[in-house]
Amino acid sequence: MASTSSPHAAATAHLNSLLSSSSSVNHNRPSNLSFLHASSNSSSVKLLHSVSASFSPSFSSSSSSSSSSSSSTKTIFNALKTVESADISLSRDLHGVVSSPKPTILVSEKLGEAGLDLLRSFGHVDCSYDLSPQDLCAKISQCDALIVRSGTKVTREVFEAAQGRLKVVGRAGVGIDNVDLQAATEFGCLVVNAPTANTIAAAEHGIALLTSMARNVAQADASMKAGKWLRSKYVGVSLVGKTLAVMGFGKVGSEVARRAKGLGMHVIAHDPYAPADRARAIGVDLVSFEKAIGTADFISLHMPLTPATNKVFNDDTFAKMKKGVRLINVARGGVIDEDALVRALNSGIVAQAALDVFTVEPPPKDSKLVQHENVTVTPHLGASTKEAQEGVAIEIAEAVVGALNGELSATAVNAPMVPPEVLSELAPYVVLAEKLGRLAVQLVTGGSGIQSVKVVYKSARDPDSLDTRLLRAMVTKGIIEPISDTIINLVNADFSAKQKGLRISEERIVVDSSPEYPVQSIQVNISNVQSKFASALSEKGNISIEGRVKYGIPHLTRVGPFSVDVSLDGNLILCKQVDQPGMIGKVGNILGESNVNVSFMSVGRTVKRKLAIMAIGVDEEPDKDTQKKIGEVSAIEEFVFLKL
Repeated sequence: MASTSSPHAAATAHLNSLLSSSSSVNHNRPSNLSFLHASSNSSSVKLLHSVSASFSPSFSSSSSSSSSSSSSTKTIFNALKTVESADISLSRDLHGVVSSPKPTILVSEKLGEAGLDLLRSFGHVDCSYDLSPQDLCAKISQCDALIVRSGTKVTREVFEAAQGRLKVVGRAGVGIDNVDLQAATEFGCLVVNAPTANTIAAAEHGIALLTSMARNVAQADASMKAGKWLRSKYVGVSLVGKTLAVMGFGKVGSEVARRAKGLGMHVIAHDPYAPADRARAIGVDLVSFEKAIGTADFISLHMPLTPATNKVFNDDTFAKMKKGVRLINVARGGVIDEDALVRALNSGIVAQAALDVFTVEPPPKDSKLVQHENVTVTPHLGASTKEAQEGVAIEIAEAVVGALNGELSATAVNAPMVPPEVLSELAPYVVLAEKLGRLAVQLVTGGSGIQSVKVVYKSARDPDSLDTRLLRAMVTKGIIEPISDTIINLVNADFSAKQKGLRISEERIVVDSSPEYPVQSIQVNISNVQSKFASALSEKGNISIEGRVKYGIPHLTRVGPFSVDVSLDGNLILCKQVDQPGMIGKVGNILGESNVNVSFMSVGRTVKRKLAIMAIGVDEEPDKDTQKKIGEVSAIEEFVFLKL
């Protein structure tokens, strides 16, 4: 007999206990999102596991009576949005937040007008410069996006103060050491940068510093303006035939190498992640760190500032360099121990240095490094050309607007970079993956919680060529969101799963089918749990469901050992029954008498005239009396109502 408690409340209270290591609830989340966290509703009746529990205050009990409708997935961006809610259809973007008509974009440092114009055409733009950390935290809870340069520190406190609203941080430039990436990831906030627009400007400035240092241009200029004529003092060195070590062979480093080759220099490079063939293509040898610093006449720095590179150029490093080496830095100031550099300059190990960046910007006026006679300095001008500033403004504005639209940016720094062609191809499978996750979690009951999930992809393609990161993230989203107050997206999916003690593994199986489609089917298996619908258990005792995309529409094709074929659209009733004539009519009549509209029916069986599973799509949730009547049909052994 079916439980008489509210299916919505019972399922909500029950689902709240499913994850064995759940995170604390963020009660500061905007109130208009509260109902979204109780979106997966199920009611188990008849033989096995009836659910009875008090309503948990961690979830909202309010719901709308309006009927739900599913969003279409004509584009990848729609596919990346949540396509269902508890009782009404609302669109949530990649970051899980209900879209507002006009997002607010805070620009905390100067940005080119072309970029501002693009932003203004999309949302409300607040240009508030020179904000204190306190002022930034006070403003950020009203903002959907934040754009910074290198001066604004986007700390954990900023993300906490945002109260879940901040969806994207845009860094107008390359380096992102002023943004707490770990905190951004935890809060599901995408971080994007503008790595290409200022590449040439930074490379040109590096070459400018190299050549001006070699010929003492800055010192000679200052001397002449002081009324002196010191030709013999400022004898320089030639570049032709000298060895330049490029430390960091990314976009800027490789462009510096190209230009240095044009000056007749021998160029070597160190970068543990650079492909050797790309270096060879421009005549550059990739070498070890020790060989690079030990053999170079000039060393040009182009590495990011990370814990591994912080003060990597220190007393020990300088001691390994060729005496009289010359150093250029247009990367990040923190990669050099500035006190150690002063000592190396005074000892003659480093003959000269040309610096555009510093550990603290601006550096102190009495800085021994800045005042050193053998040091050429500029005030972080690497990207300061008119063309670069305009390009950076447009590039970061496009990335931020795209993120607010739910797009995955190619310049995202805390999310996997999924190529646009892969995104487009995977669009319908993204929806399938999330819906399978949502369906699977509703089938779980009791036990110690969900701890292990295995996702199996069947495809005709080589497993190494199948990029499943996005699909894994969406399965994670489908499993966690209905039973947690955490919003899941591609940014924080793996982190959130780990935090909740949820291990998600993947398997790729090659099948003999057309490689035209990336995935033939996706199977979700949840191990070591009990199921409120026993028929969903595989022979190994795991909850197992499988689906595929047919004509662009996600379909459920298997529940446990039973084959079915139903569109994953709206709501679903699964019935385990004796395989006998008239069952479709009996259940259909019960639903019809209660004015519940049936959108489809499918029956799957393992052996003729034994047992079967009937899958019924319905537009509305049947009331308790209707569910009770279904449960009283003698041939029905168990059934479950699921919201998709």
